[in-house]
Amino acid sequence: MPKLYIDEYKHVLKGRTIFIACREGIFRDHFSSIIMDIKFLNRLGLDTHLFHNISNRFANQKLFAEIGSKLPRTCVIRVSPDQDFYRSVLEFSKKAGKIIFLERKYLLDPQGYRLNSVTTRHARHHIDSYGDLIGNLNFKSIIEQICRRIESGHVERVHILPAGKHSIKHELFTVEGSGTLIANNFTENFTAVRTEEDARIVADILKTCRNLGYLKPRSPQYIRRHADCFYSAKIDGIVVGCVEKILIDEKTVELAALAISTKFRNQRVGLFLIRAFLEEMKNQGYSTVISVTNNPKLISLYLSMAFEKCCPATLSKRLSRSPGKELFVKRLN
Repeated sequence: MPKLYIDEYKHVLKGRTIFIACREGIFRDHFSSIIMDIKFLNRLGLDTHLFHNISNRFANQKLFAEIGSKLPRTCVIRVSPDQDFYRSVLEFSKKAGKIIFLERKYLLDPQGYRLNSVTTRHARHHIDSYGDLIGNLNFKSIIEQICRRIESGHVERVHILPAGKHSIKHELFTVEGSGTLIANNFTENFTAVRTEEDARIVADILKTCRNLGYLKPRSPQYIRRHADCFYSAKIDGIVVGCVEKILIDEKTVELAALAISTKFRNQRVGLFLIRAFLEEMKNQGYSTVISVTNNPKLISLYLSMAFEKCCPATLSKRLSRSPGKELFVKRLN
């Protein structure tokens, strides 16, 4: 069960209208889970609109009454089945802070992995490579409409989630997320880890990334003891990535424990963290930054940023503590 950060994420959602849109078949299949998630948002005082396209037949009147009784604080909008469901949601008169489309699956990259978050430019660029991600062959054509609505400012962010238990809750209140986010308003801030809550989120991100095999374990106790050596990238005031400073000598520091929340991978947060860390170390008076890794993506990133793969004699002892890994050096001008 992913850890929920209710208070941290709630303040970002306050004052923003959340649209939840779900077609009839999916809504019926996951009715209880969807209702529970929306009721959870209502208990937090969030403004919610539910869109569905269940036909207005006599046999469905009991279901409509049940939706109304269980979601008294949610504005429920029925889209006629003969109308374009997605266009009706995207072009609704009220501006949405978030639109959540509940589908069969999330967006997939060409390798079949989940796309956690993408900009409109990235979404357009890769639109032809997306798999049949949601059991809806028409959805690829909706991507362009989504991008236009985001770029026009009519909606801030669009989420594409697999309908299911806690899907909305996990997308909005965990660092991992549960689906794909399309947005352009990612603004990163680089700051030292100062609060107990930030330290806990850093520990969770590191725990998730450790499972990939590229990071050594760092316990929450270790992070709290060395909090002054950890820096974070924040989006919407929430920690989404981290890096650790390890002192080598009076002029050299190691860039370690670089990790990104799964929700914000592929958004260049790692590049932002490295650049910000290098600038901060330069401001602190250091002349050299090193890093030891066997992560292929990180190695490519270092080489693109003019890190040098080498092992000066003065650093051989450090490298010997990490067998199977390579050492990269960046001189700070």
